[in-house]
This record gives sequence, C-alpha cells and structure tokens, in this order.
Amino acid sequence: MRFKLLLSLLMLSVSVHAAQRPVSLDVGGGTLYGTELLPDGGGKFPVVLLHAGSGPTDRDGNNRLLPGPNDSLRMVAEALAQRGIASVRYDKRAIGASALPVWKEQDLRLDDYIDDATAWLRKLRADPRFSRVVMAGHSEGAQIAAEACRLAATDACVLIAGAGHPLDDILREQLKSKLPPELEAQNERILAALKQGKTVDDVPPGLMMLYHPSVQPYLISSLKHDPRTAIAALTMPVLILQGTSDIQVQPSEAKVLAAAAPKAKLVVVEGMNHLLKMVGDDEAMQQKSYGSPEFPVAPQLIDALSTFIKAPSASK
Repeated sequence: MRFKLLLSLLMLSVSVHAAQRPVSLDVGGGTLYGTELLPDGGGKFPVVLLHAGSGPTDRDGNNRLLPGPNDSLRMVAEALAQRGIASVRYDKRAIGASALPVWKEQDLRLDDYIDDATAWLRKLRADPRFSRVVMAGHSEGAQIAAEACRLAATDACVLIAGAGHPLDDILREQLKSKLPPELEAQNERILAALKQGKTVDDVPPGLMMLYHPSVQPYLISSLKHDPRTAIAALTMPVLILQGTSDIQVQPSEAKVLAAAAPKAKLVVVEGMNHLLKMVGDDEAMQQKSYGSPEFPVAPQLIDALSTFIKAPSASK
C-alpha cells in the first residue's frame, strides 16, 4: 500500500510538472501516432526520441504478447521530464494507434522502421523549441537508433539493451541448447536461406512461430544489418546502457558494441533487467516485472541517460 501511494504521488508530480500532447507524422502512405512530453518551464529543452523494441511493442514499452503492461518507456519519458528533458515516443507501423490497414505484417521491413525514426528526428530538429536532439532505442530499437542517428545526424545517440551481434548469430546462440539436433539443422538451413534473401516455404511446425512466412521478409531485411557496423559509423557521442539482470540480451552484448565503438560511453547497471526494472537475482521479481507496472525504472538508468542527454560531449 505504501509503495502504491508513493507511485501515485510520483504520477501526480509528473502530471503537474509536464505537458503531454498527442503528435503524429505522415510516412510511407500512413500516419504514425505518438506522445510528446514537455517539461514545465520556458526556454528550449533537449529532446529525446524514444524507440521501442521488437515485435508488437508500443510507445510505452508494452508488448501484447506479455502477461500485462510494464510501462517502461512511459516511465522513462516521465522521469526525463522531471529532469528538464522533453521526449517523443511513438507506436511503430502496425502497432498500437499506428495499426493501420495499409501496413500488413508481411510488408514490414527493418529499413522502414529506420526511415520512420529518421523522419521523426528530422521533424524534431526543425522544431525551434528544442536545443538538442537525441535518440534512445531499446532492444531492437537500439539497432534502429544507431542507423537513424547516422542518417539524421543527431546530437547524440543512446543504445539501451541492444544486441552487439547480428540477428542470425543471436538466434543461433539462443536456440542451440533448446532445439533437438534435427530442428537445429533445419534452423540453420532456414537462417542460411534468409541470409541470402530467400524466403522458405517448408518450415517445420517446431520453428513456425519464429519463421512464419509473414515475418520472413522482415527477418530478411534485419539480417542485412550488423549492430557493430552501425555503431562504428556514428560520429556523434554514443551512450551504451545495459543491465546485468537482462535475460534477453546478455550483458556481454554491450561489450561487443563498446568494442566496435571505443569512444562510446558504456554504463552497466547492476541488477537492471531487460525492461529497465531493478530485479537483481530474484527470479520471482524478474517474472512479475514482465506483466506489472508496479516496478519503477532503474534510477541509475535515468541518472546516466539524463546526464548524457544534457551534456553529451562529456562522453567523448
């Protein structure tokens, strides 16, 4: 009860000291819908574009395939507003309010997500209310952020819980101990074909959830991108944020990214999981955090993120 009261007071504080409004952007035959959150006060603010992770994850960081909402990105935006930092977060194509008939699953490509993020960044750059434009991508959004930051020439770039290896390497590593030998061979066959840009018709039932025909074009587009190449091409200050309790992206992936961009600043948050919540080694807390907004985002993450956004040159 005491925790819920404190959380309610925090939410009240956010509503008093920040101005929220809906925003939209026309792209590729459709419209993307998002939320702008401005700090209280006058003058110019730095602004960060927040990008969600893979699959059906919305602007707030909630994925409809999970047990419930976690509100991680909404909490990040609200915490940044209290630090004097504006933000925009939006629903990707075919997700949330941006789930328009014009966008079908089989038509989605990683490159479209990159182009959409680039368009948002350029819109923010042209807005006289903002003093500095930064992008922060979470999970798959980190890959998108690295690519979009280069195209839009942002003032700084933040990669949160992002993979360092290409998608095919990640899938092999994740599945090698979980698949029987016959399915492991089939997985390798499918990955090899997708890597060559070829779709696969004969997907075994045991792999259909991962390689359904409707998602294969998206996987093909993703396999063309390497996170190491993307981060190495960035010339602006870069911050890499990673939690030690992340069970989806291993902490070692952050080190791979850091090795590809030696000038980047690496911050590892002890006890933070993939949803940016502090769970430590508690398996029950880890599991509960995936379906409950009761857990606040890690304060260490907000400290590192806000400091970097306000003075990104410090990471050089």
